[in-house]
Amino acid sequence: MTLKEIIDQVKQLSLSDKVRLIEQVTPQIKRELRVLGLVTPRKSLRGIWRGLNITEDDINQARSEMWANFPREDF
Repeated sequence: MTLKEIIDQVKQLSLSDKVRLIEQVTPQIKRELRVLGLVTPRKSLRGIWRGLNITEDDINQARSEMWANFPREDF
């Protein structure tokens, strides 16, 4: 079968069958991409703010700076 023939067949599937097809094919694609080195693991963001002491005053000051020029008159 050619890719075009497969796509034509997939178009005839119901929505739920299309979803099941994607669920079954996705893990295989992920494995193959990993083997080829085309996918790098995501870096965890857990603890990204550890050690920073952001206070409520810091947040309020940042808000004030962001909203200082709103609404602008030059639009």
